[in-house]
Amino acid sequence: NILSNNATAVLFTPVAVSIAKGLDVDPLPFVTAVIFAANCSFATPVGYQTNLLVMGPGHYRFQDFLRAGGPLVIIVWLTYSVVAPWYYGL
Repeated sequence: NILSNNATAVLFTPVAVSIAKGLDVDPLPFVTAVIFAANCSFATPVGYQTNLLVMGPGHYRFQDFLRAGGPLVIIVWLTYSVVAPWYYGL
């Protein structure tokens, strides 16, 4: 995460919609994927402002966020990859 969750959503939603239109498919699964990805801001301290607020006083390092957030990002990614095709009938 080098962008905030809001910036990620704003920047990548048009890309997702454009890809879906280019493939002539419903853009909803693509936009939902962007939503889930944007909300993985817990993976780094720069992904969300409260992460930065607690980093100094908590004496956290960048690697601490990766260690805790990395597995969660993988869980979200795998879960969406399994559930989305079933839910959207892909």
